[in-house]
Amino acid sequence: MGISLAREIRNRHPDSRVVLLEKETELAFHASGRNSGVLHAGFYYTADSHKARFTRDGNAMLREYCLEKGLRLNQCGKLVVTQSEEQLSGLQELKRRGDANNVELHWLTEAEAREIEPQIRTYESALWSPTTASVDPREVVTSLAQDAVSRGVEIHTDTAYKRYNHKAKTVETTNGAYQAGFVVNCAGLYADRIAQDFGFSENYRILPFKGLYLYADPATYRPSTNIYPVPDLKYPFLGVHYTLTVDGHAKIGPTAIPALWREHYQGMSRFDFSEFSEIVYREMKLFAANQFGFRDLALEEIRKYRKGYMINEARKLLAATDNMKFNTWGKPGIRAQLINIQDNRLEMDFKYEGDKESFHVLNAVSPAFTCSLSFSAHLADVIESQLH
Repeated sequence: MGISLAREIRNRHPDSRVVLLEKETELAFHASGRNSGVLHAGFYYTADSHKARFTRDGNAMLREYCLEKGLRLNQCGKLVVTQSEEQLSGLQELKRRGDANNVELHWLTEAEAREIEPQIRTYESALWSPTTASVDPREVVTSLAQDAVSRGVEIHTDTAYKRYNHKAKTVETTNGAYQAGFVVNCAGLYADRIAQDFGFSENYRILPFKGLYLYADPATYRPSTNIYPVPDLKYPFLGVHYTLTVDGHAKIGPTAIPALWREHYQGMSRFDFSEFSEIVYREMKLFAANQFGFRDLALEEIRKYRKGYMINEARKLLAATDNMKFNTWGKPGIRAQLINIQDNRLEMDFKYEGDKESFHVLNAVSPAFTCSLSFSAHLADVIESQLH
């Protein structure tokens, strides 16, 4: 989102100096380079949401961008399958949402679904999404960054935000101070903390969730398409599913395990005691009260650390699972999920706040990667309206 928005702002204001600060030594080190690579179609969300509109438009824009730039694109589509008669109503709700959002979706019989993927397991019906696709997320980010730089955006890596000096109007970093006419915050896992320096995110905090995928041996069976279950729409997570990479390899997952600090990738790496204390305290309160079903969600997700459990969940979707080998865990990613601490609920849609001095993208969770081009154009409109 940061690169897309910097690129969009520079396009609109070619005489302005646009500087993008990246705390890591490389781009896409965090969520942008660790996501599934799936370009979602936009039928999971109610038609009045930002996610619905910008996923539908962003999917088309990013697929066109990849074709234009010669980037790898696997236009493999997606099947959403059911496991019981009770889930048919959920499948119907997804079709209703897709229709309301003008997303191409096809209601299939079980026999029709098997024509797309012969090993599919579904109860009576399935949904077919032909516009769902897969890309290499790091490849896309690299290309967007090259575009941004070629248009005059300056990208300064190894430059971490420290604080904002309101009096001097400077952003203080580990690499010196930057005079800032206007500050845009797309800091992902730290978006809430930076926003608080500017008087925003009063009722919001980031709650991190760790996502892991389990990769199938490429020498074994390869499904022809992405395969997803009907999700529990109370949560912003989609359950264990089959995802195809841009080169056609299959993986199952992801997990959505509550992380104990913001960059809790592996072991004690990047451990921060203050983050640990704050996040664990918040998670314990949510666990005890089971607000928005957090306890149920946490216990279910922790089970996914077991390879056998993940495979059993995948077996419900694809009969060939029994003949596949799953030996490799992928690189973990952290979902920067926003929670409303006043109401103790997860924010299901994108969330942003700002004024004439700064703008803060607080909740840009999945499918923000799919939405990056369309959503950044909308955010640029919002910023311009605030400045006038």
